Amino acid sequence: MTLSHRAGACIITIALLVAAPAYAVQCGGSFEAWLDGFKREAAANGVGARGLAALNGLTPDPNVIARDRHQGVFHQTFEQFSARMISPDRMRVGARKLKQYAGTFDRIEQRFGVPGAVITAIWGLETDFGVNQGNFPTIRALASLAYDCRRTDKFQAELMDALRIVDRGDLSPAEMRGAWAGEIGQTQFLPSSYLKFAVDFDGNGKRDLIHSAPDVLASTANYLQGYGWKRNQPWDPGTANFDVLREWNKSEVYSKTVAEFARRLEQGE
Repeated sequence: MTLSHRAGACIITIALLVAAPAYAVQCGGSFEAWLDGFKREAAANGVGARGLAALNGLTPDPNVIARDRHQGVFHQTFEQFSARMISPDRMRVGARKLKQYAGTFDRIEQRFGVPGAVITAIWGLETDFGVNQGNFPTIRALASLAYDCRRTDKFQAELMDALRIVDRGDLSPAEMRGAWAGEIGQTQFLPSSYLKFAVDFDGNGKRDLIHSAPDVLASTANYLQGYGWKRNQPWDPGTANFDVLREWNKSEVYSKTVAEFARRLEQGE
């Protein structure tokens, strides 16, 4: 972000300092020393033995740090991106998933107000309906980004939340594999969103966004409801619900693609 006034920069700097997690550990230096410090902070913030054990034996992943520092700029237009992402195969599978989980989607819409077509569109675009969730060990990836100084506060917070997910028994560290930046599950939740919005919709006592489709679909709806989704309202660009889709992904092109995919699924095109 570029600011034009020094005063504005000072205000934002102060706000960021106030908002920064109290458990932020000094980044850089020896990874082993940093990890020891983070373990102490995690214990002080209530993470139990099961969560703390997930940090044992970790080493930084240079591939993750390299990816974070060399992210490309997205240049595709909506027409280009949507033509590639809303493929005939995704449309076929999406229509099949809507039928397969029709009962689940009905219960979800009754509770959260989000139509199945919208959830299915997100599901398909994020991971091809759970097929491609990513294979980076989540705890190691987050620890690497938290140790690195580029975005340490953000990823220390996400790492702490990942340990809480392990601690409460939703997932084991071995099960937590996903994208290089720590997103996990069939619709790619960061740990902070996982803790806030994941729900146990299959009734087995765990909020499992990797293996349980009902949990995945309901949690995605809960996320959208949490950001203000309006029941029985459209989601086209310019609507309040489209603004909620922008909370899922800030990219206008991506959000428009979700909206278009959902429209086609709903209309059976």
